[in-house]
This record gives sequence, C-alpha cells and structure tokens, in this order.
Amino acid sequence: MWPPRTRAASWRKLSSKACCFTYGSLMWADIWASVCGREHAAVDAELRGYARRPVRGQDYPGLAVAGADAVVAGRLYLDVDEASLARLDAFEGEEYERVTVTVQLGDGRGQEAFCYLFRGGFADRLLPGDWDPTAFEREGKARFIAAYAGFRT
Repeated sequence: MWPPRTRAASWRKLSSKACCFTYGSLMWADIWASVCGREHAAVDAELRGYARRPVRGQDYPGLAVAGADAVVAGRLYLDVDEASLARLDAFEGEEYERVTVTVQLGDGRGQEAFCYLFRGGFADRLLPGDWDPTAFEREGKARFIAAYAGFRT
C-alpha cells in the first residue's frame, strides 16, 4: 500500500509524548490550543503521498492517499501529551482516523507522527482540487471558529 502507514493503536511509542502533523484548520496555533486545551511547540513539515482536499460544505479539509509525488505542507506539533490526543480524537470525530505517518522536516529528516486521515467511508464528501489555506485564513477561519467555539471534551 502506498504510502505505508499503520493504525495509531499499533504504534509503539518510545515515550508518553508524540508528534502530530496537521494540514488544515489545526495548523493555526489558536485553533490548536483551543482544541487541545493548551499550546504545543510546532515546526513546519511536509507529508508525501497524500492530498489535502476540500470537504463539501465545510471550511476544513480532509486528507486522502494520493500519488507518490503529492506533497502536503503543514505543521508538526511536538511533545503532544495523551490528554491532548484524546481531545483531538473527540474533535476529529467519525470522519477521521488517527494513523501514523512519516513527515519530512525542513532539514530533510523524517519524523514519525500521528495524523488524521479522512475515512474512506466518507470519501464522497471530498471535492476535487486542493484545499487552500490562504482562502481559509481570509474567508473561512472566522466561520470555523464560530462553528466550533463551543467544542469541549
């Protein structure tokens, strides 16, 4: 299967903290902190072999497996604790599955991380084309925050 991935439950962590790659609304630190209940340090990263697609009727994207040459730019949050992961799982809901992927950092190193993949059973909601982070910031972020402002786990 391209790209290779494993279910999050089977990933053996070396510590009680993990990394989480984000590619949509959670790239914004204020949204991330609101969902997780705290801030985490983050760096830029890229995920190869996937595409970031618009979701019908939503301001957020879904991540889908794509060709080997596809690249998604995003943010990698570091030292994410179990409590934050539990909040993220609840926030992402049934449309997304937490999986492990390998992202590339700016210096070329690979880093294993959790990521939320759009579930195949909801694939008919993904639209063609790429989700536009600039348009989200300009037009969709305020709507998104208003819609999810009451989210609490």
